[in-house]
Amino acid sequence: MSRRTTKAISTVVTVLLLVAVWWLQSRDDDASDTGRADDRSSVAASSTPTPAPSRTSEPQQADRDEDGLPYVDLADLPPEAAETVELIDAGGPFPYPGKDGSTFGNFEGVLPDRGRGYYAEYTVETPGLDHRGARRIIAGDEGELYWTEDHYASFERIRP
Repeated sequence: MSRRTTKAISTVVTVLLLVAVWWLQSRDDDASDTGRADDRSSVAASSTPTPAPSRTSEPQQADRDEDGLPYVDLADLPPEAAETVELIDAGGPFPYPGKDGSTFGNFEGVLPDRGRGYYAEYTVETPGLDHRGARRIIAGDEGELYWTEDHYASFERIRP
């Protein structure tokens, strides 16, 4: 075999190995995300006490959504969060066009397990920072919104 042929074969084999490793890791990530999301939601559901029924005639709002995530009112978040929700509703323009609106992978497994591409992430500006910071709103395809101020370590669902 010539040196050129050997180099071409080596390059093709290397590329195929890299693609195979990437594919295997993405399958492992999806499987582990599913397991972690299921584990966390079942732990949250089992450890959350059920509130006693109210005797007033006023309707009670739930403290947690069906997946066990706590609710938060948009009015209770920093004003920049409401600005970001307005931009999401308007379809932009966003402060970080290459990042805002991009797929959020939920690799941490904190949000409910959904198919790849279900969630999109948006930056919530942090006054005084010259970079994106840690605050985000994650939007689901069914219109649900989630707030994180610690770069995906924890989430609250924004009350509809």
